[in-house]
Amino acid sequence: MFLSIAFESDIPLYQQIKNQIITGIAQGKLKPGESLPSVRQLAADIGINFHTVNKVYQQLKQESWVVIHRKSGVIINPDLNLQANEPYRESLKDTLEVLFAEAYLRGVTLEESQQLLKTIYQSYVQEVSK
Repeated sequence: MFLSIAFESDIPLYQQIKNQIITGIAQGKLKPGESLPSVRQLAADIGINFHTVNKVYQQLKQESWVVIHRKSGVIINPDLNLQANEPYRESLKDTLEVLFAEAYLRGVTLEESQQLLKTIYQSYVQEVSK
């Protein structure tokens, strides 16, 4: 598994790892049922504390992205069928509200925002259909 970690970023390491795993699933680079490295192996590969990786895996498990088995380790949830329920939609709205507020204050137009959103969304649709 290839992760690109920016140690100088303002985004916490655990969030970078989590974001890249979710993005990898959306892009089809990580498939349901596929194994992820062990906590210790991924921590060693990246050069970070294993508690950081453990935090990521526990959050991904809690959100149903992965399942953790004592014998087989961490795998992408083979029954991955997440639904955009009302709590998720509310959380999405809250996240987007802050992002769009900042974009607005920085002079990004509605049209630019819509085009960017459409481009990103379509990139996932195209990756999965390959």
